[in-house]
Amino acid sequence: MNEALRLLTERLRDESGGSPECERLLTTDDLDELAGVLAEPGRPLWAREAAAFRLGAAGDRRAFEALVLLLNHRDPQRCASAAHALARLGDPRTARAAAALATNELRVAYALHPVRLLVELRAPEAVPALITTLQRRLRPHDPYRRVALACVEGLGALGDKRAGPVLNEALAHPALAEAAVHALARLPGPR
Repeated sequence: MNEALRLLTERLRDESGGSPECERLLTTDDLDELAGVLAEPGRPLWAREAAAFRLGAAGDRRAFEALVLLLNHRDPQRCASAAHALARLGDPRTARAAAALATNELRVAYALHPVRLLVELRAPEAVPALITTLQRRLRPHDPYRRVALACVEGLGALGDKRAGPVLNEALAHPALAEAAVHALARLPGPR
């Protein structure tokens, strides 16, 4: 069992109170049953998350909408499991959705996992979205340093020279300076 599935399993078992339905959703190979959980009204969040994660990990695109909603959830554990499943889903809409979530200023508190997902996907939307998000985080007293740091590290990992100007700006921020130096070193050409 991979680490993401193990963590999800432990958390959802607790949330469901050890429900037999939870065990079934975490172990079934019936993708239609899992998709049915997403379509049925009144299902608890833990059941929807289990079904969406399992479908996403199996590459079943019926999970896309549920996983995007979970990627933008207030609970970081739900966001992390959704990002993991979305990265494996292979849906071409994923990068666009992650970029929209990462750049949404009204939901910036929940942008960490969309930023990390964009880096993992290495999609064309990743660099512009990370640059936009990081530029907004460079304002004085911005409370979202973890998001800014994820952008700096992600831009370094992506190694796109378009990130040079914003990474140079990040050098002026003590919480980001060291990561910005490392990120700039990974960019091609002059900085």
